[in-house]
Amino acid sequence: MGVLSDDAVIIEKAKKAGEPYVITVNCPDKTGLCCDICYTILEFGLHVTKGDVSTDGIWFYVVLWVIPHSSSYAERWMNLKERLLSICPSSMPSFCLNHPSPHVSSSPVYLLKFCSLDRRGLLHDVTQVLDELQLTIQRVKVTTTPDGSVLDLFFIKDNLELLHTRARQDETHEHFRNVLGESCISCELQLAGPQYDSPHGTSSLSPTVAEELFKFSPSGDETHSQALCSSLNELRSASVKPDNSLSPAHTLLQINCVDHKGFLYDIMRTLKDSNIQVAYSRFSPVNKGRRELDLLTQQKDGKKIVDPEKQDALCSRLKLELLHPLRVIITNRGPDTELLVANPVELSGRGRPRVFYDVTFALKNLGICIFSAEIGRHSTENREWEIYRFLLDENCDFQLSSMIIRNKIVDKVVRTLLGW
Repeated sequence: MGVLSDDAVIIEKAKKAGEPYVITVNCPDKTGLCCDICYTILEFGLHVTKGDVSTDGIWFYVVLWVIPHSSSYAERWMNLKERLLSICPSSMPSFCLNHPSPHVSSSPVYLLKFCSLDRRGLLHDVTQVLDELQLTIQRVKVTTTPDGSVLDLFFIKDNLELLHTRARQDETHEHFRNVLGESCISCELQLAGPQYDSPHGTSSLSPTVAEELFKFSPSGDETHSQALCSSLNELRSASVKPDNSLSPAHTLLQINCVDHKGFLYDIMRTLKDSNIQVAYSRFSPVNKGRRELDLLTQQKDGKKIVDPEKQDALCSRLKLELLHPLRVIITNRGPDTELLVANPVELSGRGRPRVFYDVTFALKNLGICIFSAEIGRHSTENREWEIYRFLLDENCDFQLSSMIIRNKIVDKVVRTLLGW
């Protein structure tokens, strides 16, 4: 078996503050590799400004210019390089193409349980610590007790796969006690057990709520109980056009869409799950808030996409994922106000990264406390969704029953999730 060189991933630092870093990946190809790279870059809180992607089906080459979404982002470039190297196939004499990406990491699930006094922004502060420690949330159960304290259960996996060591456990405890301060009542970390190896539980939605959450279509002209503000509605536009006249072996997909956080990941995951391979793609920096991409593509059998029905289905799917990569609504759950966020799950079983982080960040900035939170999965007729549910604390500066306030919350959450 061959060994992958460190040169397979090169990260060139920015020459000046505010300029992009340049990430180059040069390694053997595998099915879904570009999607995996885009996922990792999004998970690390980086925004792709421009890039080049090319592959002959055997060797893969990509150059991406990236910048952090936030100036306060901890730039863990060495950790990013190690993660990218871990998903690149090794150079092997008998290299076998089209090995699928693994469903989930083999790292065991740990239960992080802590109890503390509640305060605004606490859940996001905890989530930020998990992100900085490279601990991925698999499930979460957050509840507020009658005495004003919170009991948080985080089922997590360690991307560094070191949480079994005493040093890593001590580091985790220290970070949490630093952020919780004197409000920390208890903090425990232990193996969760094999029954929690599945990365999700089931989230039960009423038919009415499910219809409201999933009724979006590629036309982008739906009417919702929480209508987006006019400025957000203006951002809901995208076009996808196929062209078979420019290449004898590939179908050209011309995509024009509004720029958003994770746009390249949304395109690549959709193509991967549709069994469409990308041979070449180039995209330039944003022009007036929009992205233009040209992708040379083939079907899994190496043929062009010539069937009109397949073309229409693929273009509609891409347009839908670009218009609505996430779904956000506010509804009533009994007497309480509930914020729901949904994102499609890849066929590999992987959900979108940083959703919990971004939603808690948006609510913290709005000054809204979270009474309880949980993550689950919900299956519709043709796909699986990851569902984030937040019961909002009524004891805040907003009248949560007001439709104007609800629209404001949805607007803020959507803008945070999409980087607008």
